Amino acid sequence: MLNLSSTLTQVGSVFSDRELQQFRRDTPGAKRVIHFNNAGAGLMPDSVLQVQLDHLQLEATMGGYEAAAWQGDLIKAFYTEAGLLFNCRADQIAFTASATDAYTRALSSIPFEKGDVILTDRDDFVSNQIQFLSLQKRLGVVIVHIDNAALGGVNVQDLEAKLHRYRPRLLAITHVPTNSGLVQPVEAIAAVYRSYVNLHPGKTWYILDACQSAGQMKLDVQALGCDFLSVTCRKFLRGPRGTGALYISDNALRAGLEPLFIDMRGAEWTSKDRYRQQPDAKRFEDWEFNYATVIGTMEAIAYCRSIGEDRIWQQVQWLSGMMREALGRLSRVRVLDRGPVLGGLVTFHIAGGDPVETVQALHRRKINVVPSYRAFGVLDFDEKGVGWAIRASPHYYNTKEEIDRFMEAIETIVSQ
Repeated sequence: MLNLSSTLTQVGSVFSDRELQQFRRDTPGAKRVIHFNNAGAGLMPDSVLQVQLDHLQLEATMGGYEAAAWQGDLIKAFYTEAGLLFNCRADQIAFTASATDAYTRALSSIPFEKGDVILTDRDDFVSNQIQFLSLQKRLGVVIVHIDNAALGGVNVQDLEAKLHRYRPRLLAITHVPTNSGLVQPVEAIAAVYRSYVNLHPGKTWYILDACQSAGQMKLDVQALGCDFLSVTCRKFLRGPRGTGALYISDNALRAGLEPLFIDMRGAEWTSKDRYRQQPDAKRFEDWEFNYATVIGTMEAIAYCRSIGEDRIWQQVQWLSGMMREALGRLSRVRVLDRGPVLGGLVTFHIAGGDPVETVQALHRRKINVVPSYRAFGVLDFDEKGVGWAIRASPHYYNTKEEIDRFMEAIETIVSQ
């Protein structure tokens, strides 16, 4: 077994043993499994589970509509908490069913015409790229990719050049791709975009996919400079599945952008041939919600904020850095993550190995990871020259001892 004590990074745990013990007491699943699939769905704290059960009990005993009215303050608190998390107003937040749902609503609001350019990175989320290809097929838009820098991630100079050359209808960036630990340089991207928009106002909209970064690190939409921020709540935010959020900037709201299939929550039918959209982010929502999950998401965000996103980010970087360093010492194992800044998604390939067998072997040891395949990120996987990877994603409630056990298991698998 590898002794990680000699291979740790200079900085240790941000949290005290007492704090870590409390996080784990708050997390029933931590007693059953070593959960390194937080990039898929994080383990919910007990308080997040309980508020959902409480609301479902109300629905069963008093009725769904009546329960939502009774819980109105908690439902409203979701928007307040999300606004505080992203440094925006509550009325700039829409609740959605997932990050993809949020992203699709934003994407459908962009007034594309034939020949319009979508400028995007080479590490974009697979569903986003498929949607771009669908728009290309249906509307005749043109997809242009930004070159990567030598160390990985967006080449900011190439981004600037292509913004001015193509004047795209949409700039689309994925903050943290699903199949890599890369963290895109979003502050530098924001500076380039702001400078470009000052010269060409009203031409280009900017969607930032924060599916994998929300809950890992601080997200301040004022600093990020995006028109839309799409988020899932089941991953590092540790909320329930089937939940997401969308931030919409004042510029986008004032411009009248609205989802293609706006419904009776997003607009009021005023006459036979007319409707009036809601003035705020509610125009991006649908009428029907699972209100138990809205309340659960509110509790998950409040729990995250009570710990502090900056401290969470430091702990995630420490744990994932420890894992990458240990994996890099094993023969046959190739760590695939590239970029000047790396986050909590650790991806690696085992030469001559099998992804399904590797995952199953870890599951038998009650260690949760997932495989990732070329189809999840064609450009990225082709550049790395592999067809699959194992993705392990630790979070702040994981421990060094769990990484020790994970590495012991990987060492055994590799040696077979």
